[in-house]
Amino acid sequence: MRCEEKYRELYEKDPEAVAFCPYRIAPLGAHIDHQLGAINGFAIDKGIYIAYGKKESGICEIRSLQFSKRAQFHVNDVPEEKVGDWADHCRAACKMLGEKYNLRYGISAVIEGTLPIGGLSSSASVIIAFLSALAKVNKLSLEPWETIMMAKKAENKYVGVNCGKLDQSCEVLCRKDQLLYLDCLDDSYSLIKKPDNMKPFKFIVFFSGLERSLASSAYNLRQDECKAAAYYLLAYAGMDYGKFKDTVLRSVPRAVFDEYKDRLPVSFKRRAAHFFTEYERAQKGLEAWKSGDIEAYGQLVFESGRSSIENYECGCPELITLYNIMRETKGIYGGRFSGAGFKGCCMAIVDPDKADEVIEGVTTAYLKVYPQLEGKYVAAICDSANGVDLGGGR
Repeated sequence: MRCEEKYRELYEKDPEAVAFCPYRIAPLGAHIDHQLGAINGFAIDKGIYIAYGKKESGICEIRSLQFSKRAQFHVNDVPEEKVGDWADHCRAACKMLGEKYNLRYGISAVIEGTLPIGGLSSSASVIIAFLSALAKVNKLSLEPWETIMMAKKAENKYVGVNCGKLDQSCEVLCRKDQLLYLDCLDDSYSLIKKPDNMKPFKFIVFFSGLERSLASSAYNLRQDECKAAAYYLLAYAGMDYGKFKDTVLRSVPRAVFDEYKDRLPVSFKRRAAHFFTEYERAQKGLEAWKSGDIEAYGQLVFESGRSSIENYECGCPELITLYNIMRETKGIYGGRFSGAGFKGCCMAIVDPDKADEVIEGVTTAYLKVYPQLEGKYVAAICDSANGVDLGGGR
């Protein structure tokens, strides 16, 4: 890994270890984890690597191969407010770990991402990889759900993104060639092995060439719109409701939505429509996976992508173009935006025998529309992978 080479160059010694956290893709369950819906997810064999060594001083000294600025802070003196740079995710991880455990040692670290930033939960991957590294030098053994909730809190409370637990759950719980089905209402989950009768498949990630930041996108606004829709619907139906911040669409029966949806403002109606149809797709996707029907599963993923455009109203022209190209490309079982869908990338489930043709066809069509993104656009073939290694915390 390049991060190991850079570490040796900077510190004139080998790193003590390399932490790795995979990126994730969630073919179904998009934008509904924060409303306590259900998701389908996979970890992939690309992600965040951190080459690191222990620092007795308690200082964390961090460099990134993607960004030029070095970050430095003490494990017991993390800034109370985010600084506004790439290292906020590391500061957030350290702060949340330090709130629960006494930290003595810091780390010298070099971070490397194996794909461009945007749409693959890179922020969650950085937080979890850094949590893992910092915990190990301090001789702490983190449990899976402890890691998931700590990483979620880091994004919510420090970075300022009101994410659900989709990203973190996939990156910690997933196993190679198994689909993660997670019910965000009660955190119950299943890992379902790829059926023997299922056709082979791989994932392809198409990076649009446009990076994005959730904290500055419409991501938080969409959550507020979902909550507002739920609040209206519960009120119209005469049902109990509490504080606005605690209101979610999972609390609304589907029959209530069907009865009162036309009384909602148009944008709220669309957000709620996405929630209810996406929750159903996540359940149908589980059944299609269990039966080994990758074509049916892929079709549900395409439908999810369409709902994200029309009902959730996310996506930029570049991502929508990619999505439409994928729909017309032979060899793709299904595809959609990956991640929040504000810039970033798209993912596709593809026939491995046609993967090279798919990449050539999509790339040619996309760069014909956006020739200025040549050199920034990237396509990468990926396989499913195990979640982060917590070093005995499983």
